[in-house]
Amino acid sequence: MERLAARETRLEQLLDTNAPAVFAAAFLTYVMVTALSLPGAAVMTLTFGWFFGMLNGVLLVSFASTTGATLAFLISRYLFRDAMLRRFGDRLRGFNEALERDGPFYLFTLRLIPAVPFFVINVVMGLTPIRVRTFWWISQLGMLAGTCVYVYAGASVPDLQTLAQRGAGGILTPRLIVAFVLLGLFPLAVKIMMRRVRRAPRRRCEHPA
Repeated sequence: MERLAARETRLEQLLDTNAPAVFAAAFLTYVMVTALSLPGAAVMTLTFGWFFGMLNGVLLVSFASTTGATLAFLISRYLFRDAMLRRFGDRLRGFNEALERDGPFYLFTLRLIPAVPFFVINVVMGLTPIRVRTFWWISQLGMLAGTCVYVYAGASVPDLQTLAQRGAGGILTPRLIVAFVLLGLFPLAVKIMMRRVRRAPRRRCEHPA
C-alpha cells in the first residue's frame, strides 16, 4: 500500500491516458489473485474502490471476484477433486446434505457471511454436485452486497497515503460503520425471510379454501 501511495499521481495519470488497458489489467490481476486463492483481495477491493470510483469499482470487483471464484471452483473440481475427497470426504458430507436440503440458497447464505473464508467456499463447492452455472450466478448475487460495502469504503478514501498511514480504521465514518452493520445483519434477515417463504405454501395447504 505504501508503494502504491508513492505512485498515486502516476497511477491517476495512467488511468486518464489509457483507461481501458488499466481496467483490463486490474480485472485480470483480481481474477488471478482470487482464482489462486492468494491473500490480498480485501486490500485490492479497497484500492480499486479508490482508484476507479464506486460504480466502476463495483462492476470490476463484482465480475472479477466471481470469475476468479469460478476458476478456483473448476480447479478444485477437475484437478484436485480425488485428492481432496480422499482427505476430507467425511467432512464434506455435511456440505452435501445442506446443499441437498437448501439447494442454491445454501451457497447464497455462505456468500453473505463474511466469517466464511472466500477461498474455502470455492474449493468446497467444487467438490459438490452443484452446477458451474448455478455456482456462478449465485456467487455473483451473494457477493454483491459485500462488494458494494468494501468498494464504498475504498471510494471514500481521500488518498492512498491516508489509507497507508492510518489503515482501515482511518477511513471509518459513521455511514461506513452503518453499512458494515447492515452487511452483518443482511444474512440473518434473508434467512428469516426465506423461512417465512417456505412455510407459506404449507399453511395454504393446511387451510384450503
